Amino acid sequence: MQITGTHINYYFVCHRKLWLFANGINMEHTSDLVSEGRLIHETTYTHRTGKYTEVELGSVRIDYYDPSAKIIHETKKSGSHEEAHEWQLKYYIFLMKQSGIEGVTGILEYPKLRETQKISLTQEDEEKLDQILQETEKIIHAGRCPEKIKKSRCRNCSYFDFCYASESNES
Repeated sequence: MQITGTHINYYFVCHRKLWLFANGINMEHTSDLVSEGRLIHETTYTHRTGKYTEVELGSVRIDYYDPSAKIIHETKKSGSHEEAHEWQLKYYIFLMKQSGIEGVTGILEYPKLRETQKISLTQEDEEKLDQILQETEKIIHAGRCPEKIKKSRCRNCSYFDFCYASESNES
């Protein structure tokens, strides 16, 4: 299985979510927050569909790539998992570099916040990404699902009901 941007994102958000997703347990289709994020992605920057290129690198799909400027545009609903968003975009840049496309950068866009952030990939990032990929593989192929993390952010997770189904009053 090729690691996707979603896997990298989930590595930073929750190892349990990563394991569940990678092992075929997908709850995103039931989440209103995921639907809202998808709607923002589809209805913001509508001019991009004709202007930018969709790139597929194995099982990884980059929705908006500007080949003339060598910029990947990644749209996110909120900045609540900013580190996860940054590393997901760095992973895309890394994959482009591995495919022989040098000098690619990225822009994280948060339309609801009216903010953007430029992202680049350094040699140090590549070394850290190698470590992240190894750890991600370990989590995905572990024989058991990691324990839940019990954080306040869990309430907004599409896997919340799955993780907390047997508990009555969980924080």
